[in-house]
Amino acid sequence: MPWLLRPDGCRLYFESHGAGAAPPLLLLEGMGGDIPGWRRNIPHLARSLRVIAMDFRGNGRSDKPDEPMTMRTFADDTVALMDELRIDSAHLYGQSFGGMVAMEVALAHPDRVRSMVLAATSPGPRHAVRPGRGSGVPKDKPSLALYSEAFAREHPDHVADDILVVSQQPQPHHAGRRQWEAMQDFDAFERLPQIRPPTLVLHGTEDRLVPVENARLLADRIPGARLVLLEGAGHVYHSEQPDEADAAVLRFVEDVERSR
Repeated sequence: MPWLLRPDGCRLYFESHGAGAAPPLLLLEGMGGDIPGWRRNIPHLARSLRVIAMDFRGNGRSDKPDEPMTMRTFADDTVALMDELRIDSAHLYGQSFGGMVAMEVALAHPDRVRSMVLAATSPGPRHAVRPGRGSGVPKDKPSLALYSEAFAREHPDHVADDILVVSQQPQPHHAGRRQWEAMQDFDAFERLPQIRPPTLVLHGTEDRLVPVENARLLADRIPGARLVLLEGAGHVYHSEQPDEADAAVLRFVEDVERSR
């Protein structure tokens, strides 16, 4: 199995898909997510890109140390993986928590980022637009909050399959808490205008966890950012509308590659 060993002894699991000579796209998952969460996207994306997926420390098959972490910890892990694979620069595709990691990498190491996809994310809790009371998040079945209300109602088998896949790599409580702490201390709002890599902001219009207003905020503050909204999609837009999401990402990456 491919593993990256970090100086603190933490082992990070990663996978590589597609042709090695193709432009690299690094997938950065959400808090508590893992590589199988991208299973509906990787085959399509890997037809034209070298897709590299990593489980963050605390997620999936990676180690789960119970120690303080910051968003810089995850950004450094990401750059270390690129170093391990001898990738000078990559397209970063971050979903939710992974979008925050992508922002941190772009701000700290702009030369390592060809472009950035910021999906279903925010600049950090201090300036994020939070869900309102009428967001419809079901308290007895919190996992349904990941989906738009209509999708969860109309596609129960799809949702059940996602929940089953997630359950196969359970995350201990301390891992989620450590990632949550890192997220609470993250604030990129004032630094967003400093972002230089081409950026696509991708978001579902019916996201019940990270309201779509966060996408507009990011797109307004990041110079030259492109905004694509997936009508009717929830927080896990890439599971609900994989074809539409993948097409938007591929179009963007192809445009960036043509302009290089």
